Amino acid sequence: MSDTMTKQQRVVLTIAVLASFVSFLDGTVVNVALPAIARDLGGGLSTQQWVVDAYLVTLGAFILVAGSLSDVLGRVVVLRIGLIGFGITSVAIAAAPTAEFLIVARALQGVAGALLVPSSLALITSTFRGTAQARAIGIWTGATTIAMLAGPLVGGLFVDTLSWRLVFLVNVLPIAVTLWLLLRLGHADHRRPDARVDILGAVLCAAGLGGIVFALIEQPNLGWSSPVIWMPGALGILSFSGFLVRQRFARQPMMPLGLFRSRNFWAGNLATVFVYAALSLNGFVVSVYLQQGAGLPATLAGLASLPSTLLMILLSSRMGALAGKYGPRLFMTFGPLVMAAGALLLLNVRTDFDYWTQVLPGIVVFGLGLTATVSPLTAAVLGAIETERSGIASAVNNAVSRVAGLLAIAAVSAVVGGSLDLDGFHRAAVFTAVLMLLGAASSFLGIRNHLSRRD
Repeated sequence: MSDTMTKQQRVVLTIAVLASFVSFLDGTVVNVALPAIARDLGGGLSTQQWVVDAYLVTLGAFILVAGSLSDVLGRVVVLRIGLIGFGITSVAIAAAPTAEFLIVARALQGVAGALLVPSSLALITSTFRGTAQARAIGIWTGATTIAMLAGPLVGGLFVDTLSWRLVFLVNVLPIAVTLWLLLRLGHADHRRPDARVDILGAVLCAAGLGGIVFALIEQPNLGWSSPVIWMPGALGILSFSGFLVRQRFARQPMMPLGLFRSRNFWAGNLATVFVYAALSLNGFVVSVYLQQGAGLPATLAGLASLPSTLLMILLSSRMGALAGKYGPRLFMTFGPLVMAAGALLLLNVRTDFDYWTQVLPGIVVFGLGLTATVSPLTAAVLGAIETERSGIASAVNNAVSRVAGLLAIAAVSAVVGGSLDLDGFHRAAVFTAVLMLLGAASSFLGIRNHLSRRD
């Protein structure tokens, strides 16, 4: 297939990018708004963690259901439902009168967001083939990662010049454009008449993640010995264990455990756990510390990540193509090592704060490593599974990445030692580097180039 895309392929790629962009942007745009939200609605570090994790709990749990829903209802229908739901919950969050209302609305928004990402990737993998697919996934990955990195900048501008509430309304225009493009697509929707949605599995997964996250976030306030902490934690572990057992024996599981028999699939997902946990921890800590610790306004705190965004724009598609040519192992090993070095450079941050010498070098190095990692990682995981199962494969990988970020942010208090001061910031930087090193080791030892889809 030539490098030139057909008109339908361009529309499909645009829809996939925009729909995913909305979900990923909202996952990070909130980080830089957290101090303003806490000032306006009350609450300390635990409230800030909940604003992020309420979204990630439901996103991580229900992103797996989205694969089944796409088979039952069709990818385009699921995308349309997700986009409309995302728009409605965005407006509700912008109007939130209390922290509790906002957290509940964020949880509902996570459900809508869960419908967007797997269906978007499934559209790509069903429309593109061969090297063109690797290139398309590279463009998609670059665009969605740019959303993750640009979120703090967009959020900062809104917080400083308008209101944190308007941060959540930036989704409205891309949602409207994507809905319009879906009407124009004329894409034949694929449904499986025998497909079923595993409601019990979804409930067990959500309850499991919710219980574990509640215990991690609230334990600094009450201690592990409190029944209010250990009981939800224990129930969470039991529920998630029940979810895994359910996946082993269900007739149509949300997360077919057989997928993990593929070497590159399990190794790629293991690397995803470490890399995306580190990414989420780093994004949360840097956005909050630069405002509350270093005293920067929200816009400048958001601008801190701009160099990484520019590197992604310039190099992401190229990295996807190179990984398609040379295989993903080198990129997935080298990239996290470079990101670990970038995280350790943040140890230069001191009380006499200077962005240019203490933060910028780490951000640039981190961005180079990120650019080398994300497209090859996505391509390796999806390339390990048969094309007809690409929807569920992408759903599992996205769920793994969101759950990794969810648990990393839930553990922030334990990582930083209770408060996000300079010492806590340094501890988070070291912990980020350790996670990246584990990601590099997982890729080096686990990933193999040019495996067949059955290996």
